[in-house]
Amino acid sequence: MSVIGIHPINKVPVEIQAAEALREAIVSGRISPGSRITEAQLAAELQLSRASARAALHQLAKEGLTSLIPYTGWTVATLSAADVWELYTLRSGLERLAAKLVVQTLSVDKSSALGAAWITLRDACSRGDKEEIAEADFALHKALIELSGHSRLKLQYETIERQIRMCIRSSDALVESPEAILEQHRPLVEAILAGRSDEAGAHAEAHNLTEGEKLREHLAKTETDQDPALRVSRGATRLRNSKGRKSA
Repeated sequence: MSVIGIHPINKVPVEIQAAEALREAIVSGRISPGSRITEAQLAAELQLSRASARAALHQLAKEGLTSLIPYTGWTVATLSAADVWELYTLRSGLERLAAKLVVQTLSVDKSSALGAAWITLRDACSRGDKEEIAEADFALHKALIELSGHSRLKLQYETIERQIRMCIRSSDALVESPEAILEQHRPLVEAILAGRSDEAGAHAEAHNLTEGEKLREHLAKTETDQDPALRVSRGATRLRNSKGRKSA
């Protein structure tokens, strides 16, 4: 029997397909943080059973993308200032190590792969599409992990990479221009391609700490503004400070 060259069909359970579709909608921003999702709604939209929809929602809960709130139902996770702090402090260490390992094992193929990720980000920034920029931004950071050659590092990164994509999207939105996003990454890429291991690691860590802290501060302020108790407490502090200045 002759071979006709058709690729075999991948038989993927429907709950895995549902989880992938919902995951992509969340991390890409098509479904906003804090949105409510019902099992019936998801089952109807994806044309599958409620049991499969429930399984998909539980899988994403393990990834930190959804949560089941008693008497309310399923909601899309909202990253808090504390969440962002945990993510960027963890990322800074992982990506510092990855950057140094890439330099130490740099080859023509690795240089080409990193260069391709850089060009993709550069082209996305030139077009100015926010969603495209965020995806290219994440892809550049992910390339560092993939090129590191460190299997356990890759596994650790995979556990948080969906939340990292959400962080990058929110962080990029705070940057003044696409050109500024590109320039944030230039020193890192140049240090790696030039073979400067310690410098590459330092740039990877500093980038994560600097941009992560900006997002954390932004979210902390937003959380304070939205919490009536915190607003009252902050107002009382200002009043006490004002009285202290007058009496002085």
